[in-house]
Amino acid sequence: MDGIYSSEGQASSIILQSEHDFNRARNKAILSEIQNFMDIDKNRLLSFNDVKDILKPKNQVYKGMQVVPVRMIVGSEGRYRDFNKYFLPKSEHLRIRWQKVDQAHIKDIILPPIQLYEIGGAYFVRDGNHRVSVAHAQGIEHIDAEVISLSSEVNITPSMTVDELRKALIETEKKTFYEKTNFLELTGDDNLVFTEPGRYDVIYNHILVHKYYMNQDVSEEIPFSDALVSWYKNVYSPIISIIRDEWITLNFPGNSQSDLYVWIVKHWDFLKKKNGIHFSISDAARDFSLRYGNHKGWFFRFIAAKLKRLTAKPKN
Repeated sequence: MDGIYSSEGQASSIILQSEHDFNRARNKAILSEIQNFMDIDKNRLLSFNDVKDILKPKNQVYKGMQVVPVRMIVGSEGRYRDFNKYFLPKSEHLRIRWQKVDQAHIKDIILPPIQLYEIGGAYFVRDGNHRVSVAHAQGIEHIDAEVISLSSEVNITPSMTVDELRKALIETEKKTFYEKTNFLELTGDDNLVFTEPGRYDVIYNHILVHKYYMNQDVSEEIPFSDALVSWYKNVYSPIISIIRDEWITLNFPGNSQSDLYVWIVKHWDFLKKKNGIHFSISDAARDFSLRYGNHKGWFFRFIAAKLKRLTAKPKN
């Protein structure tokens, strides 16, 4: 009889401990939400599909069983809304499943390996979100996992938000473009800056198209570097001058002049097809700004930009 009571008492103790563990994890999640209420992205678990859409991996490889650092598990494929950045449970409805996993941990029951995607040196849960959450709560540093690895040129850190990941990708794309084309050496311009990934490829294609038209009038193939310089002087710079002179960036807060160049050229092509090839780029830029710009608060943005230009230090 004593053995039965002892067994029942132990089971009750394990249940109470798991309840305490979940409550503690939930309280930490609530505290983290309060601390980050001004910047909720810092508290948000990364969505694997969002990350994949940004990085666009070209291939994946099955890596098999590995021992993975728990701190490098930064997101989830399907349950990213249920846990915060630190895999703390965000909802009471997770309690039953969470506590069962925690009870298995307390009783030293070995659970099946979790399933993960690896991309950029970080991991995303395919299956086993509750096990990862319990591992975080219990201070477990490593966990067994079956891993599929996806290619990426960008490294992901545990604290990284989606916006930070996007910026890191843009910086990587800029570095690749500048090295591939010798853009800085040929133009002296380090301000070809975009706010969304993929636009350096657009610029590269613009230069190739410009090179194609230059080659129509000569017998020998024009070097890419010559085409780049010609495109920069005769296409890009004049359009950027229009954007600056017309203060068009003021109607598109948060976007760069290079962003506007890409959009205006595309809009110009549309207008030439509609109105004839002699439709001017200046008129296209003004039309684009009128159609799609945010004109609310323009005057105040204009005054601020004017003062910034007046007080800017001249370049040596």
